[in-house]
Amino acid sequence: MTFVSVTNNSIPLSSGETIFYRDAGNPANPTVLLLHGYPTSSHQFRNLIPILADKYHVLAPDFPGFGFTTVPEGYIYTFDNLATSIGSWLAQIPNSPSKYAIYIFDYGSPVGLRLALKNPSAITAIISQNGNAYEGGLTPAWAPIQKYWASGSKEDREGIRMLTQASTTKWQYVEGAQDPKAIAPETYTLDQALMDRPGNADIQLDLFYDYRNNLALYPEVHEYFRKSQPPLLAAWGSLDPFFANPGLFKQDLPKAEVHELKAGHFALESNLAEIAELILDFLARNVSK
Repeated sequence: MTFVSVTNNSIPLSSGETIFYRDAGNPANPTVLLLHGYPTSSHQFRNLIPILADKYHVLAPDFPGFGFTTVPEGYIYTFDNLATSIGSWLAQIPNSPSKYAIYIFDYGSPVGLRLALKNPSAITAIISQNGNAYEGGLTPAWAPIQKYWASGSKEDREGIRMLTQASTTKWQYVEGAQDPKAIAPETYTLDQALMDRPGNADIQLDLFYDYRNNLALYPEVHEYFRKSQPPLLAAWGSLDPFFANPGLFKQDLPKAEVHELKAGHFALESNLAEIAELILDFLARNVSK
């Protein structure tokens, strides 16, 4: 087995953010950009990075509001701004790639797809692990958040604050997992420790409210799919309580490769070997130097 070193870096942007990211593999190889979800960070890719980095250049940033990335006072937490920050980071890092594949999970989907809309020719392939792009992919678990979207009221905002609490964070990891005891406890514990920083819960509530704007962007995303036809692999935890119906990708990407795994939202925690094998096979067939 090849030993791959993963470096942990931070780079300040002219706009005031300091983006933390993990970097591994030879920059001369094709780049894979790993985009995390809620409520985690690039830490979720700690086991996948060494597997991919043997053949690919792997980058995994922390979004503003997550992990170890910091932002200036007054930063407005929207998915547009998250994507702008990550796009600026990507352009400024050493060995900035002109082309890259994206792994989109949860919040990584609206961030990554905004990068694709801005520069479609940069995207070599898309790996979606429970990264939604269709309104029909939202499960009934979204109902309290959708109620907040409709009203914008303080009452409905407070009604979803429980989504930022420790019991919910752990539930997101273990729900749907075939062996919940196999989920490493440091995953949800670290996520919650960072969530519990002063003011962070309200940052997350702001992003829950802004998520409605991702749905408004879906028609543009679907047009991008139809026009550009990026190779797409969906490796999907079919027992995810939040996102479902990965077959919807085939509406716009007939050649999309869809694999439904017996796993939950954080399928990478329980099905790492299976997902890594799918990714390596997919990239080998669709991404070259």
